[in-house]
Amino acid sequence: MAKRVNRADQVRRRWEMARMKRFVAVAAFTFLFLQVTDSSHASVTIELSAAVTIEELAQNPWKDSWLRAAEMDLPALMAFVDSKSGVRAADLQAVSILATRIFQAREPKGARAAGRELAKAKYGWGSYQFECLNTLWTRESHWNFRARNPRTGAYGIPQALPAMKMQIKGEDWRTNPLTQIAWGLHYIDVRYETPCKALKKFKRSRYY
Repeated sequence: MAKRVNRADQVRRRWEMARMKRFVAVAAFTFLFLQVTDSSHASVTIELSAAVTIEELAQNPWKDSWLRAAEMDLPALMAFVDSKSGVRAADLQAVSILATRIFQAREPKGARAAGRELAKAKYGWGSYQFECLNTLWTRESHWNFRARNPRTGAYGIPQALPAMKMQIKGEDWRTNPLTQIAWGLHYIDVRYETPCKALKKFKRSRYY
């Protein structure tokens, strides 16, 4: 029975990896195509202010100046892609860039970089708070988006318990490290206010 379960898990992981590779390949091709397409046929810019943050995107997404999707910070990029119902050249560029960031975050180094950026941009947590966050999540999961506690079932980079809590940030919580990070930061903000307070709780109780 165990062998059949392990075999099924291996097949599922190979399928998910193949799906991600196909998605990234298509996104990368689209991005490269847009880079060489004449501007009269496709625009790779979007109407946004010169310094776009997630707050400004929510308050006034369409302003007079032009900004490339590559110039968005990570929270604004995630919100922009998530909000789109149609597809334009700029939308495809944003999807391509976000797909690259997701792929990078599937490794601990990329996940830490995304966590630092999201923590600073969305919550104003600087280097001191990020050191606490890094210590906390390194102990919990080593920033591995597939980490699972076999005893409790806690899952992902922030070790959500139950794991399906992360669904409030995205249906892709099982495979998208950015969704997991976004949920984890929100959880810490609501429950503990800061990562350092969450870390103190973890040191006392071995959970947070």
